Amino acid sequence: MNVSRIALAGGTALSSVVLLSGTAFAHVSVQPQGEAAKGGYATVSFKVPNERDNASTVKLEVSLPAEHPLASVSTQPLPGWKAQVTKAKLAQPLEVHGKRITEAATKITWTADGSKIAPGEFQQFTVSLGRLPEDTDELVFKALQTYDNKEVVRWIEEPKDGAEEPESPAPVLKLSAAKDDHHGAAAASGGKDDDKAAAKGHGDGAEQAADGSGDTTARVLGVAGILVGAAGVAFGVLAGRRRPGSPDSSGTSA
Repeated sequence: MNVSRIALAGGTALSSVVLLSGTAFAHVSVQPQGEAAKGGYATVSFKVPNERDNASTVKLEVSLPAEHPLASVSTQPLPGWKAQVTKAKLAQPLEVHGKRITEAATKITWTADGSKIAPGEFQQFTVSLGRLPEDTDELVFKALQTYDNKEVVRWIEEPKDGAEEPESPAPVLKLSAAKDDHHGAAAASGGKDDDKAAAKGHGDGAEQAADGSGDTTARVLGVAGILVGAAGVAFGVLAGRRRPGSPDSSGTSA
């Protein structure tokens, strides 16, 4: 009976770990392709998994941080999707490469145009951004994910230092230290090299996604291995205690 109870408890714990691990990683996220240095340009990908079993994702809206306006925003073409960049006037104009910038992008919207993200699938949306601010360590991009059943998931909660991850976290881009010249090679060439990097980064997207999936799987299997090992140890201890000739829990011999 004790062995059965331990096996049942171990199986329940293992199932919980797998389910919770899947939930923890199933949200919209953003990762740089290469480096996202302060004061420079970067190519980033928004990774959008489908969390539903009975609906497909058909729209993604990403709001750009108003407190850190980005003068240069360009999207990489993605077959089956239409991208639109919304711009607005700046309260305080920016000076970029000696030019006065009076407006900046505020939102990027991808709408399915012959394609969609089906259950069990994900998609990556690649963007070139710049110049990145020098007065912050991260950029928060609030996102809305729309399904074909009209459901809208709001990934807008900002993570707090020292606190648990919120239920619907907003994508956060971590910025690395500024380069010595305070801008990347793409910035020096007016963004042309950055466009080339974007095209190359799109080809590497599948490989990066595979690496990310492998990392997640490794974490889940690692935790599962610990639980299975613990259950095995407990099973061995109980089996040893109940060997012929050994006293049982009531103090009598077998």
